[in-house]
Amino acid sequence: MRKYNHKKIEEKWQKKWEDDHVVKIDKDDTKKKFYMLDMFPYPSGEGLHMGHTESYTASDVFTRFKTMQGFNVLHPQGFDAFGLPAENYAIKTGIDPKTSTAQNISNFIVQMKSLGLRYDFDEKVVTYEPEYYKWTQWLFGKFFDNNLVYKKTSKINWCESCQTGIANEQVIGGECERCGTQIVQKEIPGWFFKITDFADALINDLDTVDWPEHTKKNQRNWIGKSEGALIKFSISNFQFSKEKTEEKQIKVFTTRPDTLFGATYMVLAPEHPLVQDLVIGLPNKVEVEKYILDSRKKTEMDRIEGKEKTGVKLEGIFAINPAIARSEGFRANSEEIPIFIADYVLSGYGTGAIMAVPAHDERDFEFATKFGVEIKEVISGGIIKERAYSGDGILVNSGQFDGMDSEEAKKKITEFVGGELTTNYRLRDWSMSRQRYWGCPIPIVYSPEGEAKCIPEEHLPWLLPTDVDFVPSGKSPLEKSVEFRERTEKIFGEGWTPEFDTMDTFVDSSWYFLRYPDVHNEKEFCSEKRKEWLPVDLYIGGAEHTYMHLLFSRFFVKAMNKIGLLDFNEPFLKLRHQGMVLDGEGKKMSKSKGNVTNPDEMVERFGADSTRTYMLFAAPLEDEVMWNEDNIVGVYRFLEKVFYQVDKLEKESSKEVQNSLHKTIRKVGNDIDELKYNTAVSEMMKFMNVVKNYQISQEDFEKFLKILAPFAPHIAEEIWESLGNKSSIHLEKWPEYDVKLAKDDTYVIAVQVNGKVRAEIEIGDGASEEDVKEMVFSDLQIKKWIGEHEVKKSIYIKNKIFNIVV
Repeated sequence: MRKYNHKKIEEKWQKKWEDDHVVKIDKDDTKKKFYMLDMFPYPSGEGLHMGHTESYTASDVFTRFKTMQGFNVLHPQGFDAFGLPAENYAIKTGIDPKTSTAQNISNFIVQMKSLGLRYDFDEKVVTYEPEYYKWTQWLFGKFFDNNLVYKKTSKINWCESCQTGIANEQVIGGECERCGTQIVQKEIPGWFFKITDFADALINDLDTVDWPEHTKKNQRNWIGKSEGALIKFSISNFQFSKEKTEEKQIKVFTTRPDTLFGATYMVLAPEHPLVQDLVIGLPNKVEVEKYILDSRKKTEMDRIEGKEKTGVKLEGIFAINPAIARSEGFRANSEEIPIFIADYVLSGYGTGAIMAVPAHDERDFEFATKFGVEIKEVISGGIIKERAYSGDGILVNSGQFDGMDSEEAKKKITEFVGGELTTNYRLRDWSMSRQRYWGCPIPIVYSPEGEAKCIPEEHLPWLLPTDVDFVPSGKSPLEKSVEFRERTEKIFGEGWTPEFDTMDTFVDSSWYFLRYPDVHNEKEFCSEKRKEWLPVDLYIGGAEHTYMHLLFSRFFVKAMNKIGLLDFNEPFLKLRHQGMVLDGEGKKMSKSKGNVTNPDEMVERFGADSTRTYMLFAAPLEDEVMWNEDNIVGVYRFLEKVFYQVDKLEKESSKEVQNSLHKTIRKVGNDIDELKYNTAVSEMMKFMNVVKNYQISQEDFEKFLKILAPFAPHIAEEIWESLGNKSSIHLEKWPEYDVKLAKDDTYVIAVQVNGKVRAEIEIGDGASEEDVKEMVFSDLQIKKWIGEHEVKKSIYIKNKIFNIVV
């Protein structure tokens, strides 16, 4: 009996697959096409981690499955290779980022091959290579020509450690997602993509894709569409400076104009343009100016999430509530409401000012309670247990509008005060300038007069200069390059200067999937092949990319569609996330905690097949995986059983094995199709337990090997060859199951009471609806949930669900 030597078997087949070009992608094949894609990795010095192993194995299994089903599958891989870690490593060691990144990529490829991942690395994209970023720059130029990118000076999130600007989406808990440094606000010129032009499409088109609902919801919330009204408040007891005479009103965006009569104070953002004029002559000017300075140290996220509401009243200045001012029956001067500045109001959202209605907004209620401001009920429902009532209702204390419902009042009150119904968004334009070296150069030059010009295509790629020392100083390292300045003047003339910022690395990853179908094309970003392969059929990656990569990629595709470069609107038709891999105690793996499990070590000890199979068996793909070495041993033993079964094959299979096999083929195929890998592996394990007690033929055993092959490709290939087969098992057709043999003898159906599962019962095949009904209503659990209620109706979906409505 041969010994199962995973190391020897896996090395043998990895070499043979490479020598025989088994993984080669034939993009001209006429078979039905399927585009399977992983989120490509950043090639860090640490190499692959277990999260990569799970995600990439999941896509590899699906690729092998679809190939066996007769599809021509494009499953490419590449590297998101620009970024801060390589640059920081260069600052620390003096090794230039290109050298260290290339070494890391080589290591990643070795690791991927050791896991048996079916990638054709001749078809990879690497974002730092000029052959790739030439087209990133070309796309920037197309956006520039079509007014989809612009430059402006604005306050941005600034990381003092990284010495660069950071997008809102890259600030986590008020800190830089890369290094953990507290983010501050800084005025700086930079380039912005007009993602806000596509806000509605980014919301509406989520209905057209098969994505997890929580991901769709989070994107909608991030975009933050709000229907409301623009209302103007006059200011009393204030003498504007001569330059501001046209701004005697404060504009407010509100989603609740129906509550206008309950607005008892106003709040301006500390950076609101009127504040500088309003502070002149204030009795508490010093206090106000200090508060403004302190607010600049906070990030937007800090201000939004701040638990304690802070602010300062502008003493002696009042806003005029336009609804009360235009109505009769209110006490004298009741239209005058105090004005505060507070950092929970943001200048970039709405107008940078709010009307505060503490009786009907929880945030305003907290602020009013703290500062002793009047709380006035104007929607029936009132203040419940010292909390604001934020729902709709019937108006009270609202003059002529009393008794009107909220929806009608929103329009009527807006008209009454001369307001304007409008729409607002939380989404901001994408700040994509970075003051760092290791990134794609922005293809812009400036004339001696300061006019920006996009670099013509004949000068692309606009190469990243190499005469730079990388050390951050708050200015882009490219400013230190002599060659960069000389190159610009040589091409464009004396006095011309280049743009010194580089692009956010998320620009590189916002279109990389468009390059794979035609990665070697030197004449265009992608030829007509894009129509054959795109959009991506299935995309697998982490949910942490919801607000950045996934949103930005959708924007890029929509922008490219608008200007005629693409004929589709969404990049990824189907998206699924993999969960995080935790240590045995349920903690996130990290180098600092010393609890990282290295895939290389697991492959060395247990083999790639066991590692792959365990990662998909341990939990549903979207759930967290708690690493457990005892369980991978169990998977190893399962594969050993399969390996040694070769010596126990008979001429014919028993009836029990045949029934079990065809059920297994059916379930594993269905489970892979639905990415339910854990139950697919479990079903194969159950089958081998049946085989242990009954005889199986070589013909039936080979069918089993075919469904095991996507999960454990090496051992399946080895056994397949030992049985006398000449071609690769991975080129075989996926086995079909006999419907009669695969038929279940019993079914477990869920029993719901008012839509909630309250029990499960097992029924025999062929049970009538009356039989099932009798079993359901005699179940003790169901009796308990029905209780004294009358059963209004019951619905039975055969062999699946029995629903009771009471």
